[in-house]
Amino acid sequence: MHAHLGDRLVVESPATGVVRRDGEIIGLHHADGTPPYDVRWADTGDVTLVFPGPDAHIQQSGGGQGPAEPTEAVRGESGPAGPGDVGRRLAELRRRQGLGLDETARRARMSPHYLDYLETHASDPSLGTLLRLADALGTTLLALQGGDRERPPGQGHALLHPRLRELGERECRALLSTHGVGRISLNTAHGPAVFPVNYDVVDGAVVFRTAPGSAPADAVGSEVAFEVDHVDDAMSQGWSVLVTGRARAVSDAAAVRRLDERAHTVPWAGGGRPLWVSIGIDRLTGRRIAPADDT
Repeated sequence: MHAHLGDRLVVESPATGVVRRDGEIIGLHHADGTPPYDVRWADTGDVTLVFPGPDAHIQQSGGGQGPAEPTEAVRGESGPAGPGDVGRRLAELRRRQGLGLDETARRARMSPHYLDYLETHASDPSLGTLLRLADALGTTLLALQGGDRERPPGQGHALLHPRLRELGERECRALLSTHGVGRISLNTAHGPAVFPVNYDVVDGAVVFRTAPGSAPADAVGSEVAFEVDHVDDAMSQGWSVLVTGRARAVSDAAAVRRLDERAHTVPWAGGGRPLWVSIGIDRLTGRRIAPADDT
């Protein structure tokens, strides 16, 4: 297969000839016009790096531009560098089954170069590609796409040789400072309770917004625990960081204004949540599960 800039890549059903998708080739990676190509899809406007399969062909533009100098992959439009969730699931499933790249690609009827790209880059493979990969790896489309995300994390297989290690204060602070969603644990009139909150770390303290009179607001004036974690189901590893300290309400107008300006996100729960609560870090601990040979 050879293409020129401006040609169209057409993906259609070999059986019916019905066009499923087409897009303009806007970038070449080889001077002779062979794949892969940077394609801007007509239906979405997205640009992706494409390794055409047997169901694809080139529709010449007639512009006569000739093969162009190879281009770098289009960053920002085709997604960030590094593997996405699908790619990490693919690589982990393949590793657990002891399958090489070439054998998995043969089973899935695709190029090993394309499979390698899927495993190492954030990408959006077609439904047909995912179905072939799921069949080749003995899994389901739902699992490969992460469609089981509504289930509690950690349902995958444990690592063959896991290692649980304590995290130092510096690493705990680095993980905590990434901000996101954490859980605050406190005693209420109905007993111990845990609530998820959107949080930030400002001036060395954990801060979050809530509504006066809400359950998280009951934390003010008491010792609480705050926990944040990350579970990577595709790789069967993760970490958790635990903060213990006293919660207080932020009432100074200048301090509230500063927190409003520095907040990364608004509370996902919505509604009016003008009360800022700050948790001082009196004790900070953390743990990580990783492969035994991970340094």
